[in-house]
Amino acid sequence: MNKLPFETRVRVLTLLVEGMSLRAAGRATDTAFNTVTKLFVSAGKACANYQDGALRNLKGRRWQLDEVWSFIYAKEKNVRRAKAAPAEAGDVWTWVAIDADTKLVPSWRVGDRSAETAIAFVDDLRSRLAVRPQITTDGHRAYLEAIEGAFGGDVDYAMLIKLYGESPEAEKRYSPAQCIGIRKTRIEGDPDPKHVSTSFAERQNRTLRMSNRRFTRLTDAFSKKLENHCHSIALHYMNYNFCRIHKTLRVTPAMAAGVTDHVWSIADIVSMIEATEPTTAKRGPYKKRAA
Repeated sequence: MNKLPFETRVRVLTLLVEGMSLRAAGRATDTAFNTVTKLFVSAGKACANYQDGALRNLKGRRWQLDEVWSFIYAKEKNVRRAKAAPAEAGDVWTWVAIDADTKLVPSWRVGDRSAETAIAFVDDLRSRLAVRPQITTDGHRAYLEAIEGAFGGDVDYAMLIKLYGESPEAEKRYSPAQCIGIRKTRIEGDPDPKHVSTSFAERQNRTLRMSNRRFTRLTDAFSKKLENHCHSIALHYMNYNFCRIHKTLRVTPAMAAGVTDHVWSIADIVSMIEATEPTTAKRGPYKKRAA
């Protein structure tokens, strides 16, 4: 079976993590779209599995949680009119937890904004932590039950609720309402008011939208399948956690968190993918059996 050369695989994944679409990456590297897609799927699965095992026993104490909106196939309001829309079509949210100190993102969850998704997301974060954390979220009430169920009383938890005013009429379509203030509310434990913030989580949301083509607004680069949406997020965070040097920290988030001792390259990710791919034995020439 023919296999895409190692160097081409590196170039394709480099373009994908820098915000190119699958088709654009294929055109730029003279690679067939189906071949790019197969590499992308393999990369997503390998990156998700590796990070699930590696990002454990974390010592981070200050965590910020938030959700990022996107959609599959069509926006929720347009699903009914969409032709051949899959079952998972509509609005989808990516729940993300970021360590405010190391900027590591060890836990994310793709789903709706329900309490069930919140519980699964926070339970996953809890399983990765080795110390009592301080957590800040926005005012989404699904977090209340989720954090209580996962941590009980072993958490310092506060909500930061933003207060919005009216936006100018011309900006209502593409811009959020103007934030006119915030309210910090202690929910559990003794959170330090100085660190009750969601700024790093919101900045991380911007990084996700800038680096992942499927999150770019007002384009046709949205995901058509939920499975591929999840693969793209896993690949993004593999690059973000292990390959991208944070400008303030001067190391990658994974290095700052003590998960690895060196900066990964895209070539390292390709080597990891190839190590997880099943080997296919070469077939010899066909020989007709004797009668």
